[in-house]
Amino acid sequence: MSCVRKLRKRTKSQELVYQEQCKIVAQENGKRIGLEEDPDLQFLLKGGDLVKVKSRSWRKTRYFRLNEDCKTVWQQTSKRFKKDSSFSLEDIDSVRYGRQTEGLQKYTDSLADDRCFSIVFKGRRKNLDLIASSKEEAKRWVSGLEKIMTGMHSLNRQQNSEHWIYNCMRKADKNADNKMSLKELKHFLRQINIEVDDSYAEMLFKKCDTSNSGTLEGSEIKHFYDLLTYREEIDVIYEKYASTNGQMSSGDLLNFLQNEQREPVSLESAKKLIEKYEVDETAKQNKYMSKDGFLMYLNHEEGSIFNPAHKPIYQDMHQPLNHYLISSSHNTYLMEDQLKGPSSTEAYIKALMKSCRCVELDCWDGANGEPVIYHGHTLTSKVLFQDVIKAIKEYAFKTSQYPVILSLENHCSTEQQKIMAHHLTSILGSALLTQPLGHQMPKSFPGPEELKGRFLIKGKCLNKLDAAFNNNTTEDVDSVSEEDEAAELKEAEQKPKDKSSKKIKLAKELSDLVIYCKSVHFSNFEHSRDNHAFYEMASFKESKAMNLAENSGTAYIHHNMDKLSRIYPAGSRTDSSNYNPVPLWNAGCQIVALNFQTPGKEMDLNQARFLPNGKCGYILKPEFQRDPASQFDPKNLSVGPWLKKKNLHVMIISAQQLPKINKDKQKSIVDPQVRVEIYGVPADNASKQTHHIDNNGFNPMWNTKFQFTIYVPELALVRFVVEDYDAASHNDLVGLYTLPFTSMQNGYRHVPLLTKRGNLIPSAGLFVHIMILDAK
Repeated sequence: MSCVRKLRKRTKSQELVYQEQCKIVAQENGKRIGLEEDPDLQFLLKGGDLVKVKSRSWRKTRYFRLNEDCKTVWQQTSKRFKKDSSFSLEDIDSVRYGRQTEGLQKYTDSLADDRCFSIVFKGRRKNLDLIASSKEEAKRWVSGLEKIMTGMHSLNRQQNSEHWIYNCMRKADKNADNKMSLKELKHFLRQINIEVDDSYAEMLFKKCDTSNSGTLEGSEIKHFYDLLTYREEIDVIYEKYASTNGQMSSGDLLNFLQNEQREPVSLESAKKLIEKYEVDETAKQNKYMSKDGFLMYLNHEEGSIFNPAHKPIYQDMHQPLNHYLISSSHNTYLMEDQLKGPSSTEAYIKALMKSCRCVELDCWDGANGEPVIYHGHTLTSKVLFQDVIKAIKEYAFKTSQYPVILSLENHCSTEQQKIMAHHLTSILGSALLTQPLGHQMPKSFPGPEELKGRFLIKGKCLNKLDAAFNNNTTEDVDSVSEEDEAAELKEAEQKPKDKSSKKIKLAKELSDLVIYCKSVHFSNFEHSRDNHAFYEMASFKESKAMNLAENSGTAYIHHNMDKLSRIYPAGSRTDSSNYNPVPLWNAGCQIVALNFQTPGKEMDLNQARFLPNGKCGYILKPEFQRDPASQFDPKNLSVGPWLKKKNLHVMIISAQQLPKINKDKQKSIVDPQVRVEIYGVPADNASKQTHHIDNNGFNPMWNTKFQFTIYVPELALVRFVVEDYDAASHNDLVGLYTLPFTSMQNGYRHVPLLTKRGNLIPSAGLFVHIMILDAK
């Protein structure tokens, strides 16, 4: 319930008191994210009128302001205050200044550009397009929101946890008297996702109510908080290693790091951790780590399951392009399904901001001589080709500097192909690769490093690399890719057969832009080896690719040592569902294109595969997938450099602050269980799960041990899935996290949790113990 609504029920004096309390709460929350007394924060807390734009005719003035929790924005609705009149800053993907969305470009005049800004949400929620009364005000909203979001993102898990609990306590304090009654305490426990019986709640309450006043306040609330957040498992670990008068000296910490975390570190490294994370100044001066400092260390990246050494770009980026897996999108323009969903430049922006490095453009003749992009022969909406290229130019290299491949499905007439070529060259400029690198006919691909900041066009063309040194002319080419065969068959049912209709004249202007990625038809591996140059690449439907990976794994791997392969989903996936990319990566396929708009296990695996190496969208394949002498077969494992058998021991210890699934029902509490899954070569695929814990999403504890055998570690992914157990129906997802096996750290580690769309759940996580041993 918003502050404004509460104020209506109070007297004037009560309103003043409540407003002062709101101010104190806002200051406290601002302090937590490093923005105490910040003028931008104060501006947002005060709020103001903004014009909300939905169409040329729908423009409404609405009042917006930041709530005192500094985590949600309250917005005025038309006539009354509704439940959903606030949105969380955690749901915001980005804030864009100016007319940087399709809506504002379509429905506003360019003169209003410096007063416009947009709030772009994660997932499929529509953008919030807004116009401020002045340029200064618009910039203040943008900078203020960005500042707060940056502050929120910089919080570690422990700080997020404290922030979350603090605000839950505030919400539970119904009458805002800074005290907590037994009734409010029970409400608070339900809010934080834990169900306790009345007798336990009363016992907890009486234990903290040392003044016997019937309410908790001041130090009593602090005592209650400490009891609530006490983590027995951390105490056990700390006490085991704190052998210096009950405290952990730098030597004790070194012992823990070397023997438990299995890190090859020195005493100096242990001292640096104390200096970095110890919260008690006396302990820090004496080179000791207190229990609080130890927990702080475990909640930062050094204590994460993901190896921080794999966070930046650490791989060799000078290998030929086809030696890398490349994060790739299918039908990138679609926001939803393949039949009637909207096409949008926003879909390209979202994919590129996730470091997707290969996007698809289905190009068709449009009105007024302007080519359009949409899913042909369907009811999907259309978007101008030039608008898409402008969006790609703007966002291609914001998260990664490595090359972006534009995969063209060309269905346009010669005239509109020339327009396409003009837009590509004029908009992308010198970033568009129009000549092979070097001065001689190349014999292999350049590397991602050499192609930094460049765009490569994939499509039908003449023998372009030969043409670069020999002037060739325009010719007819088969414009129908394998991906379009389903659409062609559909057309054939309605029109007389005309073989010549499959061939269109290819404009030289467009053909000349295809350099290293010429699309060709695939017959078989021998034919490709004998007849196709390295720059000639095929696209494979998922069923064809899966069959080759299953039955001709070694041959497919060798094919991909010389050439690029692109895989795309079956045409029957009209709901934009995805296939499992792992078997294709096992076969060395580089461009495994997925529907980025569809969350699920497949996109989760894709996000994990490209998590290391700076999230740059390129992952170097293992040596055995690049060495021509390799006889690696994912299905039939023989002795070779790929066989590095490991025993993975996982103990699921506990979880912290799991989100409520059914937020509409206050008494709905999560019954969590954890599943650990392995994805890799067939011999490595496995899944094991814990028992479920009734009515505790706040601090459930399992202490359940699993063991897995991993035969090919370099191809394996490890997935942690937390679900809300339901005996009567399908379990609901609570959170998940996936990472490459080779990026896991040993020892006691915190595992962050993500939503199904891959967004971080700030306060939630798992606590696990990992031990990787060489297997006999």
